[in-house]
Amino acid sequence: MTTANNSPIALAGVRKQYGAKAALDGVDLVIPAGSVVGLLGQNAAGKTTLIKTALGLIRPTNGEATIFGEPSWDLSAATKARIGYVPQVITLYPWMRIRQLIKYTASFYPRWNDGLVTKLLTTWDVGGEDKVGILSVGTLQKLAIVLALGHEPDLLVLDEPAASLDPGARRDFLRTLLEVAADGRRTVLFSTHITSDLERVADRVAILRAGKIAYDGALDDLKDSVKRLHITATAPLPVDLQIPGVVKSQVEGNEALISVRDVSPALIEQIRRNYAATVGVQDLNLEDIFLELHHHA
Repeated sequence: MTTANNSPIALAGVRKQYGAKAALDGVDLVIPAGSVVGLLGQNAAGKTTLIKTALGLIRPTNGEATIFGEPSWDLSAATKARIGYVPQVITLYPWMRIRQLIKYTASFYPRWNDGLVTKLLTTWDVGGEDKVGILSVGTLQKLAIVLALGHEPDLLVLDEPAASLDPGARRDFLRTLLEVAADGRRTVLFSTHITSDLERVADRVAILRAGKIAYDGALDDLKDSVKRLHITATAPLPVDLQIPGVVKSQVEGNEALISVRDVSPALIEQIRRNYAATVGVQDLNLEDIFLELHHHA
């Protein structure tokens, strides 16, 4: 069982202040070992700040961040060797050839999987003799992912890893990510604004909103709990429906379309009785849920 003491990533009461603005505002988050966690949030929600704070790249104003039980700001060399990280903005040595950069990077790690690196370079059509400085943004992102995976990290952290990849390359990346995480021994945290990508690979999701965690849990649980209800009553419905967990509602006469959190059979039966209505239940995809929750914010 993963606890905050031995979790790959644990944040407790983390706050990061920039002047008068709090980029993170009391974040509590524990990433379970072996999970693939998607970090979702609108622009400027604090995703990159959360990742950098978790990894010890920036120091929190308040609270504590740990990786495998060690303070993130003061990680041992052994723990650093267990981490793979791909930042949102890729900065590599432009004068090096790809094969030189790979050899240089490999020298920092006690273990390095040449076979995996060669396989990924071939799969993603990245040539070893090309100079880093002339690579396209998409190819540079592929190379950064290869470098992060080469030492087979126990914790892989990716900040918008597929943003610059075309749809085909993105599918290849997601397939590789699934293979990397398939045995449950490796933990993956990745931020994205592409909800369809997250749905393909993540088993958990953390939603960051205005510097706070709005949801943290199993992806399937979130999709099971938020539904859209189509209510058809025998009489005009009140504009302000008194239904627990409503995140969005649209009422027109005898009909209403509402999005509800924590839907249960008991709640649906309660709506039927209270409004003498029929209730249709519609599933929502992750993008719909994300937009509905932010509409409610």
